[in-house]
Amino acid sequence: MFEIHIRTECKNNYGFHYKEVEAKIAEAARRHKMAVIVGSAHHDGENWHNDLAIFDRQDSLQYRYGKTFLAGEKWCTNNHGKLPIVQLADVACCFIICHDVRYPELVKLPAAMGAQICFFCSCESGLLSEYKLSAYRAMPISRATENGIYLVMANTPANPDDIRAAGSSHGNSKIVHPNGNVLKEAGFFGDEIVSATIDLSHATGSQAKRTYNENTILRKWFREGCEFVEKV
Repeated sequence: MFEIHIRTECKNNYGFHYKEVEAKIAEAARRHKMAVIVGSAHHDGENWHNDLAIFDRQDSLQYRYGKTFLAGEKWCTNNHGKLPIVQLADVACCFIICHDVRYPELVKLPAAMGAQICFFCSCESGLLSEYKLSAYRAMPISRATENGIYLVMANTPANPDDIRAAGSSHGNSKIVHPNGNVLKEAGFFGDEIVSATIDLSHATGSQAKRTYNENTILRKWFREGCEFVEKV
């Protein structure tokens, strides 16, 4: 069994110094013996990256996953590295950010190589973009059920005092079972914690592994794609 907690907030973080903030998060991870995944940004000496900082329970930075498919951002560059599988609390995890959810292979390749949970962090369009909401709900559920793994989504909520506020989204952070059922889900508004205890024996990755193993026209192509997965 594995315990998951999602905290979503709607705040303006422009101007923060990411190294100072991440040092505080690392200390909290050590103190509470929790693995932590947090939206961040970092500079590699040449370019900025929109990424997730991934901390283990011993307060060390395990990995940074940089967003692969940008959605028009001009301040950062996209990920040209591997697709990571990171061991967090002894569980194999993979990651996507926001617009990445539209590209199923970013989850399917790691799932075929053993990932049991995909962590999906996002700040999507707001509630006024009503025509997008059905797709936003369907895609994370699809990424779970088409692969047979859990998906944990943390999405910025809407601002109840200003629905047009910059940096807000539509909420609905959720934990999705490998069979596609939503176990827990947040509302549209407000900072909220969503938590669940999950049974990892259900996260077999069966559909993704079938694509890798079964002798179909996709197998050769798919196995070549799996070479871009890196186990950390």
